[in-house]
Amino acid sequence: QMRLQESGGGSVQVGGSLTLSCTASGGLASTHSMGWFRQGTGKKREGVANIYTDTGMTHYSNSAKGRFTISQDSAKNTLYLQMNSLKPEDTAMYYCAAGVPGSDYMSGDGIPNWGKGTLVTVSS
Repeated sequence: QMRLQESGGGSVQVGGSLTLSCTASGGLASTHSMGWFRQGTGKKREGVANIYTDTGMTHYSNSAKGRFTISQDSAKNTLYLQMNSLKPEDTAMYYCAAGVPGSDYMSGDGIPNWGKGTLVTVSS
């Protein structure tokens, strides 16, 4: 089973930026798709962004569009999430995920591989 390890979380002020990284054992080439989810305290898990690793096609949630960018570096086996203009409502645990055909990147249903998460806290 693929192992995913996130890093890059931390505390930042409103309007600041963070870049999350996720390294994948076995390499990105072995994946169908990858993405980022988040879950705030008392909130449901939500998809933030995902990328199809063969084509590079990306999708973003409405809350992420225009502020977040998902990217991949196959040579480094690493997935990234660049987050700009951060808001307090972006505070959450962020999880990296690697899916298979049919995986739902809005709900997370059908995604077999998950990292343990990295915490992002945005304060005003």
